[in-house]
Parts: sequence; C-alpha cells; structure tokens
Amino acid sequence: MTTNRQLLEQFWAKGTINLRRGAIFATMPPRLGPAFTWDRIEGMLLGLAIGDALGNTSEAYLPQERQLLFGEITDYLPNPFLNGQPLGLPSDDTQLAFWTLEQLLADGGFIPERVAARFCQGRIFGLGRTVREFLHNHKEKGLPWYQCGPESAGNGSLMRIAPILVPHLSSPTPDLWVDTALAAMITHNDAGAIAACLAFVKMLWDLLSMTAPPPPSWWPRTYVAVSRDLEQGHYRPRGGAYPDFSGPIWQFVAERVEDVYSRNLSILAAGKLWYSGAYLLETVPTVLYILMCQAHDPEAAIIRAVNDTLDNDTIAALVGAAVGALHGKEKLPERWRANLLGRTTAADDGRVFQLLAAARQKWWPAS
Repeated sequence: MTTNRQLLEQFWAKGTINLRRGAIFATMPPRLGPAFTWDRIEGMLLGLAIGDALGNTSEAYLPQERQLLFGEITDYLPNPFLNGQPLGLPSDDTQLAFWTLEQLLADGGFIPERVAARFCQGRIFGLGRTVREFLHNHKEKGLPWYQCGPESAGNGSLMRIAPILVPHLSSPTPDLWVDTALAAMITHNDAGAIAACLAFVKMLWDLLSMTAPPPPSWWPRTYVAVSRDLEQGHYRPRGGAYPDFSGPIWQFVAERVEDVYSRNLSILAAGKLWYSGAYLLETVPTVLYILMCQAHDPEAAIIRAVNDTLDNDTIAALVGAAVGALHGKEKLPERWRANLLGRTTAADDGRVFQLLAAARQKWWPAS
C-alpha cells in the first residue's frame, strides 16, 4: 500500500501538487507538553464551530452594514432556519471540518481519497465556488481526487484543516505535514492555500502546549517561517491600500502585518487596508492581526472577527480554532457552548460533540 509520504513524493516528482518541498516536511513536531489536555482539542474544534455559527447569519454584510442592522454581535443571532431561535448552526466551515474528523475516525487516520469522497456526500451549506468546482470534478467528471482541486487561493481548505492534527497527537512525526498538504490539496491545489494550511497547523500544534499567549510578533513570524519556502507564484490585492503589491502571501504578511500593528490600528481599520474577504491575501493577514491584538481574550477575539470582517464566519472559525487551542474549551463562553446545536447536516443535533468524544476515546484515551 502506498503511504501518504510516498504519494506526496510522487506528486512532487510529477508536478501534480502545486507546492515547493519546504523544510517543514523534514521537521519533527515536538511532543505535546504538560500543559496539553484534551480540553485544548475540544477548544480548538468547538472554537471553530462557534466562530462559524456566530458569523454565518450575518456573513453577507459589510462590517458597517452589519453594525447598523444588528449592533455589536456578541451571541448567536435569531436564525431563519430555526424559526428565529438564537442558536448556533453550521455553515460549510463546520461541516467540512467535522466531516474530515468523521472520516479520520472511520479510517483510523487520513486517507485522502476517502476524505474527498466524504465531501461529496450530503448537502454543503454556503458552498463556495472552489469547492463547487471540486465537487463537479469528482462527482460529475469522475476525476481522481488529486486532479479535482482547482488552483485557488480561497480560504476553503484553511477553514477545515484543524482536525488533521488529531490522529498525530500521541505519536507525532513529520507525516503530520504530509497529511496536511494532501488534505489541503483535495479542494485547493494552490501553493498559497496549501502553505497557509501548513503554517496554521504548525501554529495550532504549538498553541496546544503553550501556558500563556505568545508575543504578538509570534503570529506573523511563525506564518512566514513555515510558508516562505513553500509558496510559488504571485498574488495581487483585489483593492485596498496596497494595490501595487505582487508576490507570495508570506511576503505580504512579512511586509505589512507587523507594520500595521505598530501603528496601533483597530482590527476594523486594518481590514480596510487589505480587505477581509475569502481570498487568502485578505484572510491570512486579518486572522493574524486579530490574534496579535486579542489572542489573550478568546471571547473578544471571536467577537471582533464576527463584527469587524467581511468573510466573518470563516475568519471567526479560524480565530476560534486558534484561541480554543491556546485556552481550551472551558475558556470559551458557556452560553456559546450551550447554544451550539452541534450539527454537521440539517438534522443531526449533537453530532459535533459525539465526534469529539469518539476522537478522544480513539486518540487520547488515557486523559
């Protein structure tokens, strides 16, 4: 049987994957430190689901329009799919993340073609253009999974990548990075998208063992350190204050994010400079900036992501995963946890919590 590492080597040799061979693929993830408990994993994945649910009912609005309509959003809005009840429902962020975890559990680890097949089963809420194209390629055209992901720098792979580290918790090896790259490639075969997933998984892994929030500069510098030798190609802004930029995402992060932070701009003001949509050249600096400003306070971090950004459900899901990994489930507001229905489909209340319990039993049973 071909291992995932052998598969990735074949993809590099044939030019199938749009990614450079970076140093991270030879790097051993450190064993999780004494600060790690399963509460951190629950925090990471519930933080993702909570951020998504808090944001997805107002995603269609610009921040200023959202403020006029809803005021400061600090809880779930009345949901039209629940007869106006203010409860947390998923969009594609939660669905694809927890379908990934579900398939990891079924297979005992990451098998790319089976995760790809799982994405093709069931209705996806708020389906994005790139994932729609992936589904067409896989379901309608019958292409193998590794030929289905478009070259897209959207944030649809980044939003669902967090569960990929769960099977590696007790026995970390560099295969964590292999699995991350292949998992990202399923729907987004783009160097910027795959590099973003690798950088984010590296940050999540490190956060799980931290006893205190890292210094603000840690966020952009860790991102750059991972992704700078992975990316290939150039990205250009869709607008904003930097219309002449052309380069890799890591370069934009390195040149702009700490500079803006040094000017003490609000999250809303920073988002206006580079936009805060679903394009990774916007999503990545926005997520990093929110975490630089608010990682010490998980509630405030998620609230700012929900209120002050354009693609607020995905940005809040990413911020939620990071602060959840850092602080754990118990530091996420109880009202958010209690009113999250935990769905991954239209009618499977509690499924998120069932999958977390099953993952704990499988990959961290001694806790």
